[in-house]
Amino acid sequence: MNVLDSEIVRMSHSVVNYGISFGTALAIVISFNKNQSVVWAMIHGFFSWFYVIYYLIFKKKICQKDLP
Repeated sequence: MNVLDSEIVRMSHSVVNYGISFGTALAIVISFNKNQSVVWAMIHGFFSWFYVIYYLIFKKKICQKDLP
């Protein structure tokens, strides 16, 4: 493996770690904003991007349900 290959591998790991941590933080913020519960925020943070995608797909239904 040459220097360029090792740099690409290092950058790939950095991008993956950033994506995972950003997805977790985003899921926690969305969940806490919606549910006002630390427990649910931690659970949704564990699911990370899966919860974010779920929220985006079903957001319209969730928001309509909250309206009076």
